Amino acid sequence: MPLARTYSVALIGVHGQVVEVEADISNGLVGMILVGLPDTALREARDRIRAAIVNSGEEWPQRKITVGLSPASLPKRGSWFDLAIAIGVLAAAGSVPRPAVEGVMLFGELGLDGRLRPVRGVLPAVAAAVEAGFGKVMVAEQNAAEAVMVPGVRVIAASTLTEAADWLRGLPGPDGGPAAAEYEGGQEPPGGRAQGARGVSDGCAVSGGRVARVAVSDAVTAPDLAELLGQSMARRAAEVCAAGGHHLSLLGPPGSGKTMLEL
Repeated sequence: MPLARTYSVALIGVHGQVVEVEADISNGLVGMILVGLPDTALREARDRIRAAIVNSGEEWPQRKITVGLSPASLPKRGSWFDLAIAIGVLAAAGSVPRPAVEGVMLFGELGLDGRLRPVRGVLPAVAAAVEAGFGKVMVAEQNAAEAVMVPGVRVIAASTLTEAADWLRGLPGPDGGPAAAEYEGGQEPPGGRAQGARGVSDGCAVSGGRVARVAVSDAVTAPDLAELLGQSMARRAAEVCAAGGHHLSLLGPPGSGKTMLEL
């Protein structure tokens, strides 16, 4: 059956919702249809994914491809579904074993040459994946330092679509080891502390669905929102912006705590 399922996460503020990505290949007009309330960036994934697959040396199915994002009523935003859709198409075509993608959560934006680019909001997304029972997540290499901050998960860090596909196929890398680097969540991040890749501030961590500051070194401790009394709505806005990499505008009279919250 030319149908495969992969999984990713849609972020709503700092909360993640597991999204099932279904890829179906059937007879019909050659092309790719994306359904499930995708936004503009996600609709453009069709062209990115096709170019990434072809330029990675994989075969693009010359048939009708339908990709469904479930739950269909939940709006899907951004480009980080690229990897899940691409792997779903390859699995539906038989290029990647379908059993290999079960239990693996996929995040990553694809370049036209097949490079896997970092995305925003990996910390809360990985936390949502662990809460949903997933034991493995595959992310871009630059996002690995953030992903391993969440305990109870195995992190696979790939730099290209080829590495991701070869890891799922069980093929070795150029040095004879795994095709993609692997890390255990809750341990020291690869390369030291997290680098805040594209939108998640340095030193942010997620615990129980909430974002908080953590120590960025052994000698220096960053400010903690727990030290701020009152202003619950402003604190909540700061947490959402820190998790999603959004802009934040604070308005209020002098002395209301705007500067203290920024620090």
